[in-house]
Amino acid sequence: MLVTDCTVIVPTYNEAENIGQLIPRILEHDRFRVLVVDDGSPDGTGELVAEMAQDEPRIGLLRRPGKLGLGSAYIAGFQRALAEGAEFIFEMDADFSHDPGYLPGLLAAAEAGADLVLGSRYVAGGGTTDWGPGRQLISRGGNLYAGLILGLPVADATGGFRCYRRHVLERLDLSRIRSNGYGFQIEMVYRVLQAGFTIREVPIIFPDRRVGRSKMSRRIVLEALINVWKLRFGRI
Repeated sequence: MLVTDCTVIVPTYNEAENIGQLIPRILEHDRFRVLVVDDGSPDGTGELVAEMAQDEPRIGLLRRPGKLGLGSAYIAGFQRALAEGAEFIFEMDADFSHDPGYLPGLLAAAEAGADLVLGSRYVAGGGTTDWGPGRQLISRGGNLYAGLILGLPVADATGGFRCYRRHVLERLDLSRIRSNGYGFQIEMVYRVLQAGFTIREVPIIFPDRRVGRSKMSRRIVLEALINVWKLRFGRI
């Protein structure tokens, strides 16, 4: 019997050009299943995943009526994965900026005892490719900003390629998570550390997305900048 105790949550909005290629790459690893959380993509992403799921029981689909935000997509995915019995729950982008080949390494670090494993661009062996100076500044500056204000002992708190052990998400009060964009990843790291859990970073190389447009916006960055201070003073 195939053991599938690992669920990879992939939020999508207009990712039809990527998701059909990404899912088979994830499922090359026998212990993994995929849960796509689609926010009503008008390009047919949800329909494509639903069609793939008809022939593959390791593909799940959670359809939402519209763009409700990255954070709420992950929270909904966490709740579904926990209800379905997953022991290791992963976050992953749909655009191939996160290489599915790193999944076993993230899992190995979690099985070795880490409560949260971060795929990190900013530890030895990690890095980015195809990024301009502006994006480099936003990413590195955002991590430095959050780390200094919140005292985070990690190099890459903003990355979205990570693995949570089940008991971490069960312990956290997910209803308290308020950040819904870029700052969601920062808030989750902060909450995990507040709860006394351990975090380990493993290096990844992070290329720019292959096709489509980035979902990053000035509003999302501004929300993250403000929410870091709200977290610092206990207002989230």
